[in-house]
Amino acid sequence: MKRVVFNQKGGVGKSTITCNLAAISAAQGLRTLVIDLDPQGNSTHYLLGEAADGISPSLADLFEQTLTIRFENRATLDYALPTPFENLSIMASSPRLEELMSKLESRHKIYKLRDALAELADDFDRIYIDTPPALNFFTLSALIAANGCLIPFDCDDFSRRALYSLLESVEEIRADHNRDLRIDGIVVNQFQPRASLPQRLVQELIDEGLPILPTYLSSSVKIRESHQQARPMIHLDARHKLTLEYVALHDHLMS
Repeated sequence: MKRVVFNQKGGVGKSTITCNLAAISAAQGLRTLVIDLDPQGNSTHYLLGEAADGISPSLADLFEQTLTIRFENRATLDYALPTPFENLSIMASSPRLEELMSKLESRHKIYKLRDALAELADDFDRIYIDTPPALNFFTLSALIAANGCLIPFDCDDFSRRALYSLLESVEEIRADHNRDLRIDGIVVNQFQPRASLPQRLVQELIDEGLPILPTYLSSSVKIRESHQQARPMIHLDARHKLTLEYVALHDHLMS
C-alpha cells in the first residue's frame, strides 16, 4: 500500500499525520517507509531529529540521478535510510528539491517516483508519502505513484473552501494518470469537540456526503513535545488520548 498525504493548504498537519501513521505501522511489525517530498523537510526532521541536517543520500540525489545518464546508478533501496525506530525507514527531503523541480518538469520526469517505488514492492509493506503544500511536480508525482490519498482537514472555514477544488484535482489526476488512485478519506485534525465551529463544519461535510473518516484527531499541546523530541506519539506516550486516536485511525485504514 502506497498512501499519499496531501492538502494544498499549509499547516494542516500533513507531516504529523504521515509520520505518526507510519510509526504505528512500523510498531505493529510492518516494514514501513516514509517519503518526504516537501523541501521544508518536516517529516525528515520529525523522524531523524538533529541527524536530519545534511543527511545523505536524499531524495534530491534520487531525482538528480534521473537527469543524468550513468552506467551505474545507485539502487533505489539505498535511498531508504533507517530511522531510530524499528521497521521504519525514510527517504529524506532536501532543500535542493526546490532547485531541481523545474529541471524535472522540463525533462518530463513525472513518472520517475512511480517507477522507483515499483522497485521497492518487495522491500516495504507500507509506504507513506508527505507532500508540499502545493499541487506541484512533487505532489503530482506522489499522486501518480500512490494507491490511496489522505486529505487532512483542520476544521477551518478556509480549509473547507479549498477542500472542494482539492477533491476535484485528485479526481482529475486519477482519471488522467492513475486509475488505481482512490481517496481513502478526509482526516479531521486539531479537532476541538467542545467548540461549536469545528462540530458544525465537520457535520456539514458529512451531510454533503464527503468521505470524512470516523476517527478525529484532537488538538493537543502534546504533539509539540512530540515534534521537539523527534518521537512520534506511539513512542512518546503510547497511552495518550491523541496516540489512541492515531492508532484507531491507522487500524480503520488497515481494515
